[in-house]
Amino acid sequence: QVQLVESGGGLVPPGGSLRLSCAADRSIFSFSYMGWYRQAPGKQRELVATFTSGGTKNYADSVKGRFTISRDNAKNTVYLQMNNLRPEDTAVYYCKARRSPDDYWGQGTQVTVSS
Repeated sequence: QVQLVESGGGLVPPGGSLRLSCAADRSIFSFSYMGWYRQAPGKQRELVATFTSGGTKNYADSVKGRFTISRDNAKNTVYLQMNNLRPEDTAVYYCKARRSPDDYWGQGTQVTVSS
């Protein structure tokens, strides 16, 4: 069973920044892709940012230019740097990893953007 542990969520004012971390219990190269998703109250879970094992990155239109996904291979960790946060970014953020045919999810970390 793959374990993914997220951290870094919190309460920030509009315009603020946060960096989320997702630590995997094994090499991130064992996954075909990893990424971040989020789920706001009453809404479906949606893609935020992902990258493949080859390094190709993909972002939701709503976060392009504000969020950056990156990784530290030595630490088996994926990051999501979030800048210029908006109230509509408020959600639980989840880390996802795929080792076909299975998907694995972390427990989620709450991000609240409010003044």
